Amino acid sequence: MSFVVGLVVGIVVGFALIVVFVRSENARSKLRTDLAATVAAFARMTVEDSRQLLGPEYYPSWVVFSQRQKLNWLNSHLTKIWPYVNEAASELIKSSVEPTLEQYRPIILSSLKFSKFTLGTVAPQFTGVSILESDSSGVTMELEMNWDGNPNIVLDVKTRLGVSLPVQVKDIGFTGVFRLIFKPLVEELPCFGAVCYSLRQKKKFDFKLKVIGGDITSIPGLSGALEDTIHNAIEDSITWPVRKIVPILPGDYSDLELKPSGTLEVKLVQAKDLTNKDFIGKSDPYAELYIRPLRERTKTSKIISNDLNPIWNEHYEFVVEDASTQHLYVKIFDDEGLQASELLGCAQVQLSELEPGKVKDVWLKLVKDLEVQRDNKYRGEVHLELLYCPYGMENSFTNPFAKKVEMTTLERVLKNAALTEREVSQKKREVIVRGVLSVTVISAEDLPVVDLMGKADPFVVLTMKKSDTKNKTRVVNENLNPEWNQTFDFVVEDALHDMLIAEVYDHDTFRKEYIGRCILTLTRVILEGEYRECFTLDGAKSGRLNLSLKWVPQPIYRDSQW
Repeated sequence: MSFVVGLVVGIVVGFALIVVFVRSENARSKLRTDLAATVAAFARMTVEDSRQLLGPEYYPSWVVFSQRQKLNWLNSHLTKIWPYVNEAASELIKSSVEPTLEQYRPIILSSLKFSKFTLGTVAPQFTGVSILESDSSGVTMELEMNWDGNPNIVLDVKTRLGVSLPVQVKDIGFTGVFRLIFKPLVEELPCFGAVCYSLRQKKKFDFKLKVIGGDITSIPGLSGALEDTIHNAIEDSITWPVRKIVPILPGDYSDLELKPSGTLEVKLVQAKDLTNKDFIGKSDPYAELYIRPLRERTKTSKIISNDLNPIWNEHYEFVVEDASTQHLYVKIFDDEGLQASELLGCAQVQLSELEPGKVKDVWLKLVKDLEVQRDNKYRGEVHLELLYCPYGMENSFTNPFAKKVEMTTLERVLKNAALTEREVSQKKREVIVRGVLSVTVISAEDLPVVDLMGKADPFVVLTMKKSDTKNKTRVVNENLNPEWNQTFDFVVEDALHDMLIAEVYDHDTFRKEYIGRCILTLTRVILEGEYRECFTLDGAKSGRLNLSLKWVPQPIYRDSQW
């Protein structure tokens, strides 16, 4: 009997072991299959797939994704032929840069020319090359270059007092990306008609100035003025979108020249939570805005004294040459009177992100340096309203600067009348937009608790900033989500330069307590005619305000004498 029992138990255990073994092998086989599929999927991954899976912050500093190819072979050959390149390029650079230096010559100088100009014995090093995808009519190549050279560059500087100084430019350190465009492609060797070259990106450009046999600090302000002149000359003569055209084959290459592609209308609305740099009182902020950092193209706002939440409401217009690569830069400074202004923060907007013909309202966080990617310190924000109007697309979108609302742009004036730039500027200042603005205060949501009983008694004050016209809603007692549905009409005499301020207060018996506000320009309602939106209250811990705006235009022109 025991033998039979043992036999049965052995058979059962044997079958169990076989089942366990088979299942184990099947599971291992499935794991191997899944692993093989995963490895195959990783093998098919591109760089873009890797970037989408993990952000840059998850990679160690030595991991670099680059589409640029190394150019050791080019650097080797360039070192050999550099003496000949130096001789040819030095004269070319001197003849092209010298007129631009004269153009940006500081007012304290009577003359500014090169007395010596050679690039030295150290050849630049090309660290990478990439081919950009563009239209089929040309090829675009970008070369990244480093140069820590030993050039012999001497400027002949003459002051208005008759003093002549030889100023040496030394210790040049440069890192940047040059763009070469081979266009148009033709069926004749070398297969392209011309070459355009430009400095696409200036990553680093350092140099020192030294008076030969003297001290440059002996003339106050000379060093800074010369540095600004050199930077402006490079920016205006060779920095993208400016390009130099070298014809290779005979032909007309005027289509390759730099041409304006549109205008950017910018309204500098306000800033908030700016850093206080003053020991007594508050900072006195003002803003500088530019697309190309040239003196005549930089716009400067008025100074708002003793205010960390300034309201400017100033309008500027910029010429855009290449919306796909250019940026709008904003820098906020603290005015220090006779001393140099101190930077409070800066920001930028990529123009390619703007939809043509549509107003974009943006709040930009300020950073200390645009080149530093990981600046987590909060330095405040700046509020802009942007509108990009490309040339030649008037019929594809509603342009708020068209005749419909009786406003003119540079494009419209130049198209219809041959006026000088000064006349255009005068005419634009004389154009005003008059109309009736209807504001419906609908409701508020999630207002902060103000009263001791855990409620608030809110009401809204509407103010047109330029005329200081005010209206206010009724008080809604003990409610953090009040509803008003009250409409107010304002006669606006100059809508381009006016703004609506909606402030929410808590009503008490003997006083009113400020809760928060939202500031609106009138550009959008002029463009769209009517819109409704929920606005976040600035200065409040929480809360939103629902408003509806409607615009009825009554455009007029002031008479102007030129």
